[in-house]
Amino acid sequence: MHTDVIIVGAGPTGLMLACELRLAGVRPLVLERQPRRRDTPKAGGLGGQILELLRYRGLLERCESACPGPAPAPRFPFGGVHVDLSGLADPPMHALPLPQQQLEKVLDERAGELGVEIRRGHQVVGVVQDESSVTAEVLGPDGPYRVTARFLSGCDGARSRVRDAADVAFPGTTYPEINRLAQVTLPDTVAVLGNGDLDVAGFGTVQGGFTRTDRGLLGVGASPGSPVVSLYTTEEESGEYDDDGPMSLAEFQDSVRRVLGVDLPVAEAIRLSRFTFKARHAEHYRKGRILLAGDAAHLFPATGVAINAGMTDAVNLAWKLAADIHGRAPDGLLDTYHDERHFAGARTMLHTRAQVALRRGTDPAAEALREVFQELLADEQPLRRMGALVAGADIRYPMPGPYGHHPLAGTFAPDLTLHTDRGVTGLGELLRTARPLLLDLADREDLRRAAGDWRTRVDIRTAKTTDRRADALLIRPDAHIAWAAAVDESPDNAVPALREALGRWFGAAEDPA
Repeated sequence: MHTDVIIVGAGPTGLMLACELRLAGVRPLVLERQPRRRDTPKAGGLGGQILELLRYRGLLERCESACPGPAPAPRFPFGGVHVDLSGLADPPMHALPLPQQQLEKVLDERAGELGVEIRRGHQVVGVVQDESSVTAEVLGPDGPYRVTARFLSGCDGARSRVRDAADVAFPGTTYPEINRLAQVTLPDTVAVLGNGDLDVAGFGTVQGGFTRTDRGLLGVGASPGSPVVSLYTTEEESGEYDDDGPMSLAEFQDSVRRVLGVDLPVAEAIRLSRFTFKARHAEHYRKGRILLAGDAAHLFPATGVAINAGMTDAVNLAWKLAADIHGRAPDGLLDTYHDERHFAGARTMLHTRAQVALRRGTDPAAEALREVFQELLADEQPLRRMGALVAGADIRYPMPGPYGHHPLAGTFAPDLTLHTDRGVTGLGELLRTARPLLLDLADREDLRRAAGDWRTRVDIRTAKTTDRRADALLIRPDAHIAWAAAVDESPDNAVPALREALGRWFGAAEDPA
């Protein structure tokens, strides 16, 4: 059997990649070793830049509808303290409490609508490549078989067989601690106070936020009026657990007892999960025709960032693979996947390793560091900076050449309100099809004419906006700005730079014939 792209792994990263490839006219085949979607609790939600990307694809509303509860206030754990963005009118970081099982269901349904073939219970046991193709050795329910493709993407998690087969180094650190998370309802003997503390009959007050003892860390996230409380423990342990193995409520309550020194009564467990923290980063995201994404490419020592990073990998990779498969990729386009996403992964690794330093210190110096950090976040500018860092919204991909000088070049395109000849719309509406877009915001016929030589590959739209920071924007399918014309920039400068950017990202100009 032959297909365009083999995707190994049907988690959020693999499913998002499959959907994006289908939007770009490519045939992916998804191979997943598990016979059905997992029901073991893993990630409890998603947040950061991927929420905007999902909105731009028309998927955010589906995700919101699948949520078991309302979106929480923008207040996020960061290394044993909290980054509280709830006082900002426009927080740079949001989260959606959509459990990973439900997210995978939404993406699975979307993949089915787009005609993606997903084979569950099909384990990839070997991968070989040559100059023109990749072959996967697969063990399916009916026995072994082979599939060949132009490319193969390993979205198969932390213990990636694809990464091992491609001989990509995965250096880093595993921290000697076990983290346990529970979402529970509480009995009548425990009351949630107005400040988020818990009043436990026979014991007293358990503070909301983080409580540190000499035996570990207890986190409590509770809101008056909400029946669900989030509890979290961290303990120093040298043993290893199977991440796919379930955790019992008794195991979690034993952990709370060890950390806090008393029992914390629980009425019902809604979600239970356990995980270790690793800081590992693949040296290469691309090895020939094999590309890594998600946990196969990076593991971060903090919660709340893995799905954001992995699904954003997928959106960056898909349109570049499609361009190569369709024969219109300029030289070096696929290499920019590693350049850009490895850069973004290093940025995420920076703040998650900083969280390790904040979280693991137990002496007075560490307490002083946490106190100073929280004092800094009392000011709006560092608070916004930290929120954008956690969200991945501060990423600016390096844009080579003269077209990369504008401050917007390389950044994520904001969802501008646009006034068009068809009425008022948002930029996100124009990006639903995952096609490149030249957005003319100043009625620049010279720029539209220059882009006409790419008219079958790039959508050209004219609109007005009240916050015009550029005359025009060239927006890639991953919603990053490849080029921007300064306000009132001369045609002598703007037109050649636009044509160079179009060629750099979307291939040579079309034959006028």
